[in-house]
Amino acid sequence: MRRRVVITGIGSINPMGLDVETVWNGLKEGKSGVGLTTIFDASKFPTKISAEVRDWDITDIGEDPQLWEKRGRHSRFAAGAAKQAIESSGILTKDLDPVRLGVYLGSGEGNQDFESFTRMVTAGIANTSAGEPLSIAEFTRVGLETLDPMTELEQEPNMPAGHLASMFDAQGPNFNCLTACAASSQAIGEATEIIRRGDADAMISGGTHSMIHPFGVTGFNLLTALSTRNDEPHRASRPFDRLRDGFVLGEGAAMVILEALEHAQARGAHIYGEILGYGTTADAYRITDIHPEGRGAIGCMKMAIADAGISPSDVDYINAHGTSTTVNDKVETKACKEVFGEGPTGKPVSSTKSMMGHLIAAAGVTELIVCLMAIRDNVLPPTINYENPDPLCDLDYVPNEARETPCNIALNNSFGFGGQNISLVVGGFRD
Repeated sequence: MRRRVVITGIGSINPMGLDVETVWNGLKEGKSGVGLTTIFDASKFPTKISAEVRDWDITDIGEDPQLWEKRGRHSRFAAGAAKQAIESSGILTKDLDPVRLGVYLGSGEGNQDFESFTRMVTAGIANTSAGEPLSIAEFTRVGLETLDPMTELEQEPNMPAGHLASMFDAQGPNFNCLTACAASSQAIGEATEIIRRGDADAMISGGTHSMIHPFGVTGFNLLTALSTRNDEPHRASRPFDRLRDGFVLGEGAAMVILEALEHAQARGAHIYGEILGYGTTADAYRITDIHPEGRGAIGCMKMAIADAGISPSDVDYINAHGTSTTVNDKVETKACKEVFGEGPTGKPVSSTKSMMGHLIAAAGVTELIVCLMAIRDNVLPPTINYENPDPLCDLDYVPNEARETPCNIALNNSFGFGGQNISLVVGGFRD
């Protein structure tokens, strides 16, 4: 008999705010965290806007800035969100066997040393031989002289998981997955399975990412995936709207403490909700395109609902992947109709990416916490900037204003480049 898995701690740092309640209040009010990019000079890029985390530093959680000087932006966000989650759970104040506490994250790449790379390329081009486009010898020489080994180490996606294990003495299972936009949802699903089968009593799980850097923006611009509505940053992310032109890149981290129900009850923990179901599929189609019939999205939603032991009619709210790209939004709409039924009066669906941008690897866990808040307060967050109906996107997208309505069970979708699809079903705790 598998163990039930509950959520006993939550934490979040993202463009909407530096803690869960601030983020949630901003979402209910329909605020936007999007503005002009300041992390680097994006003035020459097609996309000059993003959703940045502002006014936060590692010292805000009492960490030594020298210790974190060479650690990645994503690692710092992870530490901040995890500390919030740990403190809200109270799990470290009890007699917890550290071998029974693990970490499973969905984290992206870390430091990108553009200055050193530029010097390496410049030197390689300036010292070429006849017919040689780049002197590899000179490129390598300058690299060995200028690159910092610890900074380079922080590029590895697994580093945040290692840092969190050290911070909280989590000696149990330690994993990281990087399945693009589905990563942190997959991490939560797999961490849930670890607890269900008894390999750990509690897991720190979630995700962290920042791709607001020249390589990240260049790549997404080449894919024509980013909005170029630079004159109106706060109106750029418009999921399901007929005039949508791409997503807005965001950054941040969110973490949850997952715990076996009996373990949480034994220590008298506050329970925010329960992971009821987990579904995971692959489109097995194209790397950058969702399957046009939504077969992977349909499959993972059905799988998560079946895993939860409920029917589609039991789901009260869907937090959509809802990226604001032309293809994703119409296919996700089609998939939702297949699973939940036809027509614009069906299940309420909203995309909070309209306000906070797309946090890539950190998106899924952030939106799962949004689902928990929706269940707690019986309030559905809106899809802002929904102004021009699209005949191919005709569901109830909770347009522009939050809605008070009973909400007991929510489904969260995360679909990643490469064709990874994750759905999580979460509910308010019932003993």
